Amino acid sequence: MSKWTRRAFITSGIVAGGGLMVGIAMRPGNQVKELANKIGEEFDDLVHTYIKIDSDNVVTAIIPHSEMGQGVHTALGQMLAEELDADWDQVKVEEAPAIGEYASYSAGRRYLLSGIDFPNVLIPTVDGMMMRVADTLNMQITGGSLSVRSTGFLAMRVAGAATREMMQAAAAESWGVPLNEVTTENSYAVHELTNRREPYAAFAGAVAEMKPSQTPSFKDPSSYKIVGKYVPRRDIPAKVDGSAKFALDVRVPEMTYASVMRSPVPGGSLVSVDDSAARAIQGVIDVVAIPATSVTNMLGEMRSSDAVAVVADSYWTASRAVRALKITWSETEYDAVSSDSIYAQFDRDISAGSERSADRLEGEVAAAFSGAARVIDADYHVPFLAHTCMEPLNATADVRSDSAEIWVGCQNPLGFRRVVADVLEMDPENVTLNNHIMGGGFGRKALQDYAIQVALLSKAVGRPVQLIWSREEDVRQDFYRPAVQSRFRAAFDEQDNLLAWQNTYTNKNEPIEAPLIPYAVAAQDIGYVSSPIHVPFGAWRSVDHSQHGFFTESFIDEVANTVGKDSYELRAELLRDNPRHLAVLTKAAEEADWSTPLPEGRGRGISLQESFGSIVAQVVEVTVVNGQLSVDRVVAVIDAGIAVAPDGIIAQLESGIIYGLTAALHGEITIENGSVVQGNFDDYKSVRMSEAPVIESHVINSGHDIGGAGEPGTPGIAPALANAVYDATGLRIRQLPIGNFDLNYQVEETGVVA
Repeated sequence: MSKWTRRAFITSGIVAGGGLMVGIAMRPGNQVKELANKIGEEFDDLVHTYIKIDSDNVVTAIIPHSEMGQGVHTALGQMLAEELDADWDQVKVEEAPAIGEYASYSAGRRYLLSGIDFPNVLIPTVDGMMMRVADTLNMQITGGSLSVRSTGFLAMRVAGAATREMMQAAAAESWGVPLNEVTTENSYAVHELTNRREPYAAFAGAVAEMKPSQTPSFKDPSSYKIVGKYVPRRDIPAKVDGSAKFALDVRVPEMTYASVMRSPVPGGSLVSVDDSAARAIQGVIDVVAIPATSVTNMLGEMRSSDAVAVVADSYWTASRAVRALKITWSETEYDAVSSDSIYAQFDRDISAGSERSADRLEGEVAAAFSGAARVIDADYHVPFLAHTCMEPLNATADVRSDSAEIWVGCQNPLGFRRVVADVLEMDPENVTLNNHIMGGGFGRKALQDYAIQVALLSKAVGRPVQLIWSREEDVRQDFYRPAVQSRFRAAFDEQDNLLAWQNTYTNKNEPIEAPLIPYAVAAQDIGYVSSPIHVPFGAWRSVDHSQHGFFTESFIDEVANTVGKDSYELRAELLRDNPRHLAVLTKAAEEADWSTPLPEGRGRGISLQESFGSIVAQVVEVTVVNGQLSVDRVVAVIDAGIAVAPDGIIAQLESGIIYGLTAALHGEITIENGSVVQGNFDDYKSVRMSEAPVIESHVINSGHDIGGAGEPGTPGIAPALANAVYDATGLRIRQLPIGNFDLNYQVEETGVVA
């Protein structure tokens, strides 16, 4: 594909008034032959950009997304196989290569053109335009819970249906029968009148010559045999028997190993390094200074700090040698910054209210507060959080004079390839990137710093290098979920009806709708102030929903407590105009036996959160005895519109709950002298199996627009937990993590806060 500039995109396509006007004809044709030649002999049996069919009639779904434990290869394979009428037992999945033809055009269409209903005649042009845009922006993104609802819905489903139609056409021509008499089933074309039945493989050559439709006819959901059903995950067997290959398993001839250390204060630069002790360690090959570079993700561009690495004959040797380095880092303007000073800055900026921007402004807010019978207010805080993927950051590079090869697990292979090429001053076509399955990503592995480092190291030593970050480096050099302060006010009339909701928080990030509430409040003023800090930030599972979910769902509980109403019943009352939300909330309350009293020392809390197109309600039950908190039970209900892989949705819902529970109970990155204090799982704790609650998950298939599954389970667990602690103890938690607070007492009066 030829590259487009951003200016070309802006000037050739205009989205306005619910329509699209395209100034350049860009309809995609049949690129199978060109693509197969471009990406290797193993693609000789390509019949569609996303489909291979071999001589044994095995269908391979080519998935343009990264597998990091979320099961996306299986779910997208299901969507393709369903529309293709393939035999699932004969379907394989493999990840697409990092080339422009597999850029995330459907994610771009879902994100940039959401809500526009294009007529069929325009869809090929729109898709062609988005293919160019995604390629130009080097987007091959896995994140934002977009994979199923964008690529699955707009690409894999289309590919399967289009290829099925081409199979029918090829069979009809081969057999000399009318097209409408040919059907398909289990990877076979069938002509019932003549009892003919031949495998798809028999027509693969003819299909590869056809142009696939961008607007094929889809199956009726009532006939689904694969989508919406339990099917075995394709990635699990290899992970169980140990044959799955992660980037850390890569071995290439003459490979060396590296460990790295970056400036402890973000923005710091290298002044000097005494490497004599390190070089004296047997097996050390070189000590290399790595300059600061820029990294990018969907949240923007950020600058990394200078670093020093040791290259050696083993990782253990490299790790020992890095610790032996005597490094002098520059002073920075942030050397006196601490978590306390950051929170003080947030408080000042919110109180000043200067240059406040609005997310939502509805009704007569000022009048509601001035005439209110009662007003309550509250401030909430959440700390910085690290990602701490179980698999630490690692990558392998073999850089030659005119080419480079990278082995990595990442969330944007095409973007990584382009950034590495830029750093090495090479044409991207000369850089080969081999992406691997990951032991977690959560947004951290969308940032390219570790791939840049290993490429520069390999170039410096002239040999292949495998870089492995220590856990300490992983924790102290993250791109963190931001710390946030959020201030609330609520106004009530004489009958304790909620009249107005006001909320101001620090630093707007993505997604823009995260601080909005689904509840019917006539007057709302929700906005933010800018309060810049030096701590680098990045996407963290569920992004800003994880902070604002805690804020809004805790404060709506305070509203209910203030007026003496049941937390579920008040929410239900305020959701009278949102029946889909109400159905999810009600289902969670019913499954959790909400109205059944609990004994002393136990409590329940509830939350409701919409994120990434899905609605999740959670009820948490806790026990507090002698100050010890036990999270006993979580009941979770999700409405993701259409449950493509119900077992996968449940797995992701439960995973999100555990990830969010870790943050709520223990997660806290603190800053002292400008740098991160924590360094490993001893001081940055995770939920252990002994702490994990019973989780009961329920899936509602509402038939609404398809939503995400990877992230929506995370935002609601913290507020539901904090609300349950309040129910058990009377202690209102307004600042996370809960583990910082003394629960060794109970109080009678509402309003005690922490």
